[in-house]
Amino acid sequence: MTALLEIKGLHAEIAGGRKIIQGLDLTVNKGEIHAIMGPNGAGKSTLSYVLAGKPGYEITAGEVYLNGEDLLAMSADERAAKGVFLAFQYPMEIPGVATLTFLRAAFNAQRKARGEAELSSPDLIKRVREIAKTLNIDADMLKRPLNVGFSGGEKKRNETLQMALLQPSLCVLDETDSGLDIDALKVVANGVNALRSAERGMIVITHYQRLLDYIVPDIVHVFAAGRIVRTGGKDLARELEATGYAQYQSEAA
Repeated sequence: MTALLEIKGLHAEIAGGRKIIQGLDLTVNKGEIHAIMGPNGAGKSTLSYVLAGKPGYEITAGEVYLNGEDLLAMSADERAAKGVFLAFQYPMEIPGVATLTFLRAAFNAQRKARGEAELSSPDLIKRVREIAKTLNIDADMLKRPLNVGFSGGEKKRNETLQMALLQPSLCVLDETDSGLDIDALKVVANGVNALRSAERGMIVITHYQRLLDYIVPDIVHVFAAGRIVRTGGKDLARELEATGYAQYQSEAA
């Protein structure tokens, strides 16, 4: 199989020198979905931020490659143009910017960065509305300021819409199930599953097994104290649901 993402010996810390990721090795091949599970404070969200290029995190050792290119040498916008997408646990609200305006700007900025022609507004609107229907997003929601006053389910459906529009090669979902009721979870999971592709990889970060009933992973990793301490198949998620993370925290200490 062809490697999409390769992480080798990664160490990262935040301002003040607090070490968060401590020797992470991970390979995500094209077509694979990897679930990362672990307790609070293990470094799961930090990994997502480091991959996306969020400021405030210092890489002290290690390498990260996306399709063979040095990801750590790229700015956040360059990573996005190369196909990295981060779905946040708590999506930001942007007052004064309509959702459709934001989608148009993001889509065409990425096309421009790749040297591709921008899509005309009518064609883009048509594409957005087609995707929106599959996610139970109505036209009024597209006119509202981005995420302002949205419910948890609306915010997560909106991020899934962004993914479906941008067609990233690496989707990183940081606790997408947070704040979702079962109906919203099913809608979001169906949207994510529609993006499964032989050329795309996904990292699904979650505390709970329930999300993985709907987005079924190929590989499950247990993350503790900033590194992977166990890897298995989808059944590992059910085991974790039954036994918890205490044994892995002690092993990683």
